[in-house]
Amino acid sequence: MITNAPDSNKRKIIHIDMDAFFASIEQRDFPELRGKPVAVGSPERRGVIAAASYEARKYGVRSAMPSSRAKQICPHLIFVKHRFDVYKQVSRQINEIFHRYTGLVEPLSLDEAYLHVTSNKPGISLATEIALAIRADILKETKLTASAGISYNKFLAKIASDINKPNGQKLIHPAHANAFIEALPVGEFFGVGIATELKMNKVGLFYGRDLKSYSAEALTHLFGKQGAYFYQISHGIDKREVKPSRQRKSVGAERTFKEDLTGPSEMFSVLEKIAEEVSKRAKQGNHRGRTITLKFKYFDFEQHTRSKTIDDFINDMDTILNEAFKLLSTPDYPDKPVRLLGISLNNLGEKKPEPMQLTIGF
Repeated sequence: MITNAPDSNKRKIIHIDMDAFFASIEQRDFPELRGKPVAVGSPERRGVIAAASYEARKYGVRSAMPSSRAKQICPHLIFVKHRFDVYKQVSRQINEIFHRYTGLVEPLSLDEAYLHVTSNKPGISLATEIALAIRADILKETKLTASAGISYNKFLAKIASDINKPNGQKLIHPAHANAFIEALPVGEFFGVGIATELKMNKVGLFYGRDLKSYSAEALTHLFGKQGAYFYQISHGIDKREVKPSRQRKSVGAERTFKEDLTGPSEMFSVLEKIAEEVSKRAKQGNHRGRTITLKFKYFDFEQHTRSKTIDDFINDMDTILNEAFKLLSTPDYPDKPVRLLGISLNNLGEKKPEPMQLTIGF
């Protein structure tokens, strides 16, 4: 029995992550892009990078980076327009491959998923062999590469999938998990952002072994609710299950503008189009929600959100738009030029039907 992996329980979990998914599809479908730095996104001043090829990443180009910055660090970057319908179709194809091996598949996005393979359909005993087989099927059927991480919990499997990218895999065996975690820089722990990493460093926390030396109470005192999480993962404990049916938490849409919006009338016009898109997406997914959230970002990237929860579950455009209008002016209209507006429908669910009073005709 392995004592240094307290929650292993003989679980075998794989995290599959496609390599530069959007950009790789573009390079696959358009041979003239192969071997070149490619970014999926708009080259315009207000554009944002959705994905970057590995050739572009060598220059520091990353997803979510402003296009203007990407062009500065990689002047010969090739921009291509996104084709989300194609990406979704390929994602469905990959998902079908996953289900050949296990029914316990938890998609995280179009290009990554967790698979619980302790018991699997082909009856393969080694999770590393399952990961190899899945990656081979993906390559054969989509002409795309994937990387995999294998371990006994989600936390370690996700970290492992990034170690030998692209087109590689990594096993973190329960017997070696503690040593791996102890040597892991705190900035590489999921849930540790730049601000938290700096705060950790200030109190002498640089590696997993440093986190492990603190009690749960001490970490909670320093980092609030996250402290308990840091304590658990620093000891190799992550009991989260692979959940095949991930419930969607929100439906939303947003727009970044070429020129800043400076008045309510301009914002109203844009919000009408965004509300229409949110309503369309909610209806397509048969979603209804009770909370409407307005998001806006000023020209200087300062971001704000305002939310309101109503009594009924809704997905119609008029209600979404009306509530978004109210949020825009409450307590005051944005007082600086706005570069982004967004609306999301949260608190999704269905209102239970009211008891019906039967009437008898005479």
